[in-house]
Amino acid sequence: QVQLVESGGGLVQAGGSLTLSCVASGRTFSRRAMGWFRQGPGEEREFVAAITPGGGLDYTDAVKDRFFIFRDNAKNSVFLQMISLKPEDTAVYYCATDPITWYDRRRDSDWQAWGKGTQVTVSS
Repeated sequence: QVQLVESGGGLVQAGGSLTLSCVASGRTFSRRAMGWFRQGPGEEREFVAAITPGGGLDYTDAVKDRFFIFRDNAKNSVFLQMISLKPEDTAVYYCATDPITWYDRRRDSDWQAWGKGTQVTVSS
């Protein structure tokens, strides 16, 4: 079972930036689709962004043009660069891998491995 470890969360003012990192164990990272989800206070976990092994991208509308997902296969890592942060971006951010199907990538139940999350807090 692949292990995922997120880092890079923290407290930032509205309008600020953060970049989250997720490191995966194992030797098959380059063949894995990777995703980011988030769960705000009192909310359900929601899809944020995903990237295919070939670099195909998907973003939820709420973060388009503000968040950018990218990967570095040499480092077994996927990143989420976040700019122009808003208080509503406050959440625990989770890294995930191995969606059962790319078609259902926006459903958290479709992803088979998860990290423990990293907290992002955006103050107004």
